[in-house]
Amino acid sequence: MAAAQHPERYTHGHHPSVLASHEWRTAENSAAYLLRHLRPGVRVLDVGAGPGTITVDMARLVAPGETVGVDASAEIVAKARALATAERVTNLEFRLGDAYALDAADGSFDVVHAHQVLQHLARPVEALREFGRVAGPDGIVAARDVDYEGMIWFPQVPALDTWIDVYLRVSRSNGGEPAAGRRLKAWALEAGFAGVETSASVWVFSSPEERAWWGGSWAERAVASQFATHAIERGIADRTTLERIADGWREWAADDAGWLLMPHAELIARR
Repeated sequence: MAAAQHPERYTHGHHPSVLASHEWRTAENSAAYLLRHLRPGVRVLDVGAGPGTITVDMARLVAPGETVGVDASAEIVAKARALATAERVTNLEFRLGDAYALDAADGSFDVVHAHQVLQHLARPVEALREFGRVAGPDGIVAARDVDYEGMIWFPQVPALDTWIDVYLRVSRSNGGEPAAGRRLKAWALEAGFAGVETSASVWVFSSPEERAWWGGSWAERAVASQFATHAIERGIADRTTLERIADGWREWAADDAGWLLMPHAELIARR
């Protein structure tokens, strides 16, 4: 029986294991496709900015241009503001914001960027239309999202097969689409963008350090983050299953042959 659909909720939550993976992100490893559009004087709006590491990088690249990061969590906005202060980036502001109703005038930014955001939204096409409004006819909308159904790993640890099944079901029960990557182009066309460019890139975790970090992060998320809470609340997985998933991630991380690839689709759209 399929899990009941719930109002849109963020699958991962803000557990420290989740934030650690977000804080690893930089403009170079997460927005390389966009860098050619970031030059001094460009105005950037980063939607779903999270702890702000990508946003800070972008602000440096476009200084003295204005950069604004928005997020739906007051706790995360506070973390991002602290990072901007610590990094002494002064052309940057972080605010609370709603992806469907941005507090910005039509055409007020040159670039509207969203990294790993659309996969969590129940109405991604509506959000893209809102991004396009703020970018205006002369700006661009840039988005990058993973496609969880396209993930590849080795060795084939059985518990990780259970993990991906549980993850896909939890994400969709939260109103999201974990295979967002393959849908970005279609969503942009449905949102009415006339010019749509697409590309792709990957994250790969293979070295002992990378496996220990990524596998350890997911071992903790599997039992301690909002992902675990949602899985249990919805009857998608019980505690024993989640513990088995955590053990599977540790098994994968400890294997010298361990290798994992996460495919990402990238979008540059113009009205």
